[in-house]
Amino acid sequence: MLAKRIRTIANYHNIVLQSVISNFEGICRVCSPRVLFSTALPEASNYTELPRRLKKSERKPLVVGINELKRRARLEKQMRQEVREVVPHPPENGLLVKHLIPIAHEVNAARDVLFRCVSKVMESIPVYSCRVCGEVHVGSVPNKIKTCIVTGNPSRREHSWEKGKMEHLLPLVESFHLYDRVGRAVSHEECLQVDRIPAIVELCVQAGLDIPEYPTRRRTFPVYIVAGRMMDFERRFPKIDSSGKDINEFGFWEKREKPGRSKKDVDYPSDDLQGIATEGMKAWEKMRSGTLKLMQKYKVQTCGYCPEVQVGPKGHRVRQCYAYKHQMRDGQHAWQEATIDDFVPPVYVWHVQDTNGSTPLLDNLKRYYGKLPAVVELFAQAGAEVGEVYSGVMREDVAIPELDEEKLVV
Repeated sequence: MLAKRIRTIANYHNIVLQSVISNFEGICRVCSPRVLFSTALPEASNYTELPRRLKKSERKPLVVGINELKRRARLEKQMRQEVREVVPHPPENGLLVKHLIPIAHEVNAARDVLFRCVSKVMESIPVYSCRVCGEVHVGSVPNKIKTCIVTGNPSRREHSWEKGKMEHLLPLVESFHLYDRVGRAVSHEECLQVDRIPAIVELCVQAGLDIPEYPTRRRTFPVYIVAGRMMDFERRFPKIDSSGKDINEFGFWEKREKPGRSKKDVDYPSDDLQGIATEGMKAWEKMRSGTLKLMQKYKVQTCGYCPEVQVGPKGHRVRQCYAYKHQMRDGQHAWQEATIDDFVPPVYVWHVQDTNGSTPLLDNLKRYYGKLPAVVELFAQAGAEVGEVYSGVMREDVAIPELDEEKLVV
């Protein structure tokens, strides 16, 4: 009987609380059509919080839980003890995934179009970079937000802006090029003998893209795993492989051009800035979505403490990690599964709603500003339409108050 009365009181409490919230929402809509975020409003769930910057002693979040990784390790150890043949599926057996070969070509072509569009738009819209912390700002008027990591008084942490480059918008993430992706890992002694190319290009090469300057082994017969050891019944250097006579040898004194960037200019009219930005936005989305599809099949490894990335089923053995407690690992990287943000890092910048205004973004009002990836912000200021994917971080529905109105905001 007592439990029934408690449930009845709880139901009455929920009904009264819902009516109060609905009345409060109606008052807010009448008083102000653009209400700031509130925990009582349904619009609060649309806001997406960006991942915080990790400390030097913190490890990147794992894609797969530690308990699942332990379970897989126990299963692999048990399978190695059993003398039986295991036939892995592509691409673990060295063969290509056929339906992903066109996607690899599309990703490489989209990357080429993206670089050309970014370089064209940057001629009209300036990009600034802080020479101390490397933060990026897109727009004609640099912001006055005091988030620089310079030591000293926190109230004086203003950025020291300088002219930015394309590398600030699209950071270059490199990886060792593997001739045989299922072969042994790159050792420390081979770190100067193996080429390093953009990681996204290496992923496309392993997925089926052919670049003459960077040959790779294409198997016609799969590999097998017997008692935990890989058995390759195909000849080491088959006749269909190139003998190496057409491969040029480069020394460290000769500058070698990185693949994936075409020297041709984009074929757009010089005054069609919005059209170039729209094509660049499509290329950005196509490159990210295609890369995500490739990473679901072709594994990519990253260090848990530094930005190093290696495309392949396992990481390399080069002892070049100088991150947290690298002495305990003898300079080797703490490899784990990479995410799309590790592979194609989005540099988030403050979103400028009024591109024609002359007032910079102020530090006192930074909690009302949104953020966007630097490339998306660049194309948005050029006239491209931003998709709903970034609506949660843009804060377009927030009315930015004036400095004298900031204390009146509820």
